[in-house]
Amino acid sequence: MVLELIVAATVLVSLISLIGIVLVFLGKKRIDEILFFLISFSTGTLLGAALFDLLPEASKGIDISAALELAFVGIIVAFVMEKIIHWHHHHAAREREHTHPLGMLTLVGDAFHNFFDGVAIAAAFLVNVPLGLTTTLAIALHEIPQEIGDFGLLLFSGYTKKKALAFNFLSALAAVAGGVLFFFFSGAVLHMESYALAFTAGMFIYIASADLLPEIHKEKRAKSSALQLFFLLLGAFAIWLIARTLE
Repeated sequence: MVLELIVAATVLVSLISLIGIVLVFLGKKRIDEILFFLISFSTGTLLGAALFDLLPEASKGIDISAALELAFVGIIVAFVMEKIIHWHHHHAAREREHTHPLGMLTLVGDAFHNFFDGVAIAAAFLVNVPLGLTTTLAIALHEIPQEIGDFGLLLFSGYTKKKALAFNFLSALAAVAGGVLFFFFSGAVLHMESYALAFTAGMFIYIASADLLPEIHKEKRAKSSALQLFFLLLGAFAIWLIARTLE
């Protein structure tokens, strides 16, 4: 039953990669309006999942000090991954006559990221179903703005809309591979799920603080900033409520 849930959750997250279709039907202004609220809500869900769910659950299997150390490792790994990907993006983008490398690097980097998403989902479901559901929700919400951005990068790199959707979906399927592999090999190390949850918490904290919060800070208007804060808190509260309700 757990394996089926892991596969279903990772496939669902992978399908979000097809959200680029909305770019065909929605104008840029409408998409920006949706992302305005979604990024704030996603920030709250990632922070809520990391602090209200993943770290507390990880500390049940391993010492809290070890959990925090692994969370720190997760932050550093996410930082290094993003630095490498951004460096290659910048390097490829400067070579205007060779735009396809930018798209390929986007796909490879996204596949690596999606693989870890699958590991996180599997580790959460192996602890309990409620944790698996909240982790899946946090990842899914974060994936929406990211996949829209990736789709745009692929179009910029010269891919047609059909190819961009197809390759983006194939890259997203790495989440399924990560989830299934972790399920079968998690028993190799005692408390492997707890280690993975703590590591994932660190990655969630990094994504929320380094990628999403800076986007929120670009908004300077008081009313809009208040709305962003509201949706951020709403996202965190949603994770807290789901976790407590399903316990």
